[in-house]
Amino acid sequence: MSGNKAVAYKSPGVVEVIDTPYPTFELKDGPGVNPANVGRKVPHGVILRTVTTNICGSDQHMVRGRTTAPADLVLGHEITGEVIETGPDVEFIKVGDIVSVPFNISCGRCRNCKEAKTGICLNVNPDRPGSAYGYVDMGGWVGGQAEYVLVPYADWNLLKFPDRDQALEKIMDLTMLSDILPTGFHGAVSAGVTVGSTVYVAGAGPVGLAAAAASQLLGAAVVIVGDMNEDRLAQARSFGCEAINVGAGDPADQIEQILGVREVDCGIDAVGFEARGHGGGAGAQEAPATVLNSLMDLTAAGGSLGIPGLYVTGDPGAADDAAKKGNLSLSLGTGWAKSLSFTTGQCPVMKYNRQLMMAILHDRIHIAKAVNAQAISLAEAPRGYAEFDAGAATKYVLDPNGYLSN
Repeated sequence: MSGNKAVAYKSPGVVEVIDTPYPTFELKDGPGVNPANVGRKVPHGVILRTVTTNICGSDQHMVRGRTTAPADLVLGHEITGEVIETGPDVEFIKVGDIVSVPFNISCGRCRNCKEAKTGICLNVNPDRPGSAYGYVDMGGWVGGQAEYVLVPYADWNLLKFPDRDQALEKIMDLTMLSDILPTGFHGAVSAGVTVGSTVYVAGAGPVGLAAAAASQLLGAAVVIVGDMNEDRLAQARSFGCEAINVGAGDPADQIEQILGVREVDCGIDAVGFEARGHGGGAGAQEAPATVLNSLMDLTAAGGSLGIPGLYVTGDPGAADDAAKKGNLSLSLGTGWAKSLSFTTGQCPVMKYNRQLMMAILHDRIHIAKAVNAQAISLAEAPRGYAEFDAGAATKYVLDPNGYLSN
């Protein structure tokens, strides 16, 4: 093998399918690769032929130019694949296995990994804890929106599906195990969702919809989803959620109309740092602390906030100098006065992915339907990015090697 096609970030608003090197068991220099990782040997890794790889809202932040991502960075951290080559130190994963790849890259050896904190592995990113494929400032591990991709620490990282035929039959659901379903589930668990809970999910993008579906799986009595995009709100209603348009007015007023009270038991932020102010309609201005402050108001005293929405330390497109460094005007006094708990950061995917795999395989959750998954070819990725950026109520699943068309 010598060739490989991949989706790369070129400039704000522009992605292209490029020719890129076929992966080897050694990290090479390239866009975004941490110099300390160049030449790193990966005998514990495998090479996958990509079965599916999804466009994520986190990718979209980079493509909009809202991070310090360099040109030609190969994108993609939501990966499902077939093992076609194993490194000499791989013992249990075999050629031919169909596997889900957690978006967190973790070593399985450090203190954090041993404590199930795989989102903040200490050994894979020389700059700071935590890493991911195809993402800015995450160590430079090459992304998986490609025909082939390298996965390190394969025996530890990969979730093998128990039956190949069953996996391919349910692949549009199983592809969500790499990120958005565990991330949404983590948001719900962190928010304390349980049987009978009332839940407010801010954001009706794929992660928000996954958090809503996860809340239902956990037994929530009422799940309310807020957004400004009517198509995405309709998608939330399609699987039994209540939906409110936060561009039309105060979310608390609309929640009161549904529940009879102005608060919920559990709050989930699935928006992140590109949030816009409430009540301003389609022209609402960006106000990155809006969702967090709103959730502190809306969540009952003693409750919890799950915050899977992405916040960054470097945002060149932010509205003010403070936000460019990730500094937001939070009403922390409100959170303190109400004794609220907060959980932020990457979802530790391995904490949840096997259980969620079983829920999918046994038809306890239909996540592809909930997020309106649509398969497109690798060549159609630029169109998928553009439509997703324009607000399409769709989760785009790339099919680089034709598995979905066979």
